[in-house]
Amino acid sequence: MDDTPICPLCQRPIPPEAKQSLHHLIPRLRGGKGGPTVLLHQICHNEIHATLSEAELARNYNTIEALQAHPRLARFIGWVARRPPDFHSKTPGARRGWKRR
Repeated sequence: MDDTPICPLCQRPIPPEAKQSLHHLIPRLRGGKGGPTVLLHQICHNEIHATLSEAELARNYNTIEALQAHPRLARFIGWVARRPPDFHSKTPGARRGWKRR
């Protein structure tokens, strides 16, 4: 039996050697401390935070389904799905979402 976790965002396996991290579905600074988390590829996690602010994540994008439906994230998922499970690269562009609102 294969115990390799699956990234809920891109649906690719997360092998042990892949960069990975936990994502709080509701940001910690927006009341999500101790709330639900999901294990994601690091590249997927980076793209979420490069695309959406903490306020947007808390308000409108606090489920995997909502994240997958976001136009930029949907394009990213289509792109990264064609990459190997342990693929990682820097997220292009400036990180957005670190402004406290």
